[in-house]
Amino acid sequence: MEILGIFLFALLGLVVGSFLNVCIDRLPRNESIVNPPSHCPVCQHKLAVKDLIPVFSYLRLRGRCRYCQAAIPRRLFWVELATGLIFAFLYWHYGLSVGLGVMAFYACLFIIIFVIDLEHGLILNKVVYPGMVVALLLALLPQPWLTQWIVTGIANAALGGGIGFGIFLLIAIASRGGMGWGDVKLAALIGLATGFPLVILAIIMGAILGGIAAVALVIAKRRKRRQTIPFGPFLAVAAMVTLLWGSNILNWYLGLM
Repeated sequence: MEILGIFLFALLGLVVGSFLNVCIDRLPRNESIVNPPSHCPVCQHKLAVKDLIPVFSYLRLRGRCRYCQAAIPRRLFWVELATGLIFAFLYWHYGLSVGLGVMAFYACLFIIIFVIDLEHGLILNKVVYPGMVVALLLALLPQPWLTQWIVTGIANAALGGGIGFGIFLLIAIASRGGMGWGDVKLAALIGLATGFPLVILAIIMGAILGGIAAVALVIAKRRKRRQTIPFGPFLAVAAMVTLLWGSNILNWYLGLM
């Protein structure tokens, strides 16, 4: 039964990943995510059901529109596949539980933020603000999926959000434009989701991941020294890692102390 559940939740993840691609495509353009129906952005032809099967349609069409042969962005394939794999992992990790639903929500939220910031350099208010509201509402619920490092409740969520917002606000002011205000709001969202003290871990982890990526790109000579890279994707990854294993990481670190 567990294998069947993992498989079914993976299929659900593929379908959800297809919807996430719609959000990623349309939200930066201020377009509706429900209307018009899915269509080729080049020839505008409405896509049939057989064109919308997550992952499999992309492979069958060899990455090209059935009607005009325009290239389909590879990102659509990778987002669908990644979402399916993440959903399968979350089911294996949490089983059929409240925690599974909560973590699936956060996974979807951070995937959208990750890709939009990577492609457009934007962290949209229309994504972050609803995420904050949901994070606060989740803080009202019993949270058996969380571990001893997280104190449940609105107060702790607000403390984490305030710390994340405050730290990044100071960085944004000090950097004089080097950090965007979207990152400040994203840090607040992450703090609301993780609470205190895990928000500190998420911020440190995001900074480490961003630093490693920046050094790697400079070494590979794919980035000019004065060119900035979006920080949101690293914060999004750090947030998910913290939500999943933050307590274990802190316990490991304190054990070293």
